[in-house]
Amino acid sequence: QVQLVESGGGLVQAGGSLRLSCAASRRSFITYAMGWFRQAPGKEREFVGATTWNGGRQNYADSVKGRFTIARDNTKNTMYLQMNSLKPEDTAVYYCAAQFPSAYGTNDFPYWGQGTQVTVSS
Repeated sequence: QVQLVESGGGLVQAGGSLRLSCAASRRSFITYAMGWFRQAPGKEREFVGATTWNGGRQNYADSVKGRFTIARDNTKNTMYLQMNSLKPEDTAVYYCAAQFPSAYGTNDFPYWGQGTQVTVSS
């Protein structure tokens, strides 16, 4: 099992940038594929993007493609979400999640963080 803690959320103006971090509790972090999700008020949680265990591949939701970038540093047990050109519709609680490598590309994420709030003002 792995515990995940997100950080880096906050208030930013439209067009601005934020970088979220997701720190894992165990060195076994390297064995997991990782993903980012978000949930806006009154909406269902949606997929943002994911990366393989070694960071060699990523995939993104169309709504963030070209603006958001996922990276991971396995030496620090940490994954990042760089968010640029933020829009008010990006406002949400952002969650990181871990999945077994064989599940990459699916919605099977057994482990979740507690979330961090991102608010984009217009």
